[in-house]
Amino acid sequence: MEYIKSKIRDVVDFPSKGIVFKDLTTVFKDPRALHIIGWDLSQVYRDKGVTKVVGIESRGFIGGSILAFELGAGFVPARKPGKLPADVICAEYAKEYGVDVIEMHRDAIGPDDIVVIHDDVLATGGTMKAAYDLVKSMGPKKIYINFIIELSALKGRQNLPADVEVTSLIAY
Repeated sequence: MEYIKSKIRDVVDFPSKGIVFKDLTTVFKDPRALHIIGWDLSQVYRDKGVTKVVGIESRGFIGGSILAFELGAGFVPARKPGKLPADVICAEYAKEYGVDVIEMHRDAIGPDDIVVIHDDVLATGGTMKAAYDLVKSMGPKKIYINFIIELSALKGRQNLPADVEVTSLIAY
C-alpha cells in the first residue's frame, strides 16, 4: 500500500475551504497502482459469493467496476439525481460539506444478491449510509461495504451499520 499512498495527491480547500481532498485520480492514471487496487480489493471478497458491486458516483465507479470485473459480478451505479433512465429509489443525506441525494434503479438488487457497496473515500459516511439504506431496502442476502481510503479522524464508521463488514485498503 505504500506505493498506492505515494500516488495519492492532497488537494487543499477542495471542494470547499478547510477540506484536504484525497485525490485518487493520480492513483487511477498509474497502471501499476490501478492493478494493485483491483487485486487488493478483489482479494477481500474473492470467496464471499458476491453477485453485485454498487459503485457510488463518481470515483466509486472506477474501483467498483474493477472489483465487479475481478469477481465476475454485476456492476450497479448509485448516481446523482436525474442520471438514471428507469424507475429509481432515492435517499437524501448530509455530507461533510453539504446535502445531496443519491439514486439507484429500483430493480438493481434482488433477494438472491450478495452486494459490495464501494466508494473511493470514507469521510463522514453520509454518502455510504444513504447507498446502504437504498441497497438494504431491496432485500439482498448480504451487504459488505468497501473503500480505498478511510479518513479515520472523521469517524465515518460510526455512521455505518455496526453489523456490516466495512473494509478500507488505506487508513489516514
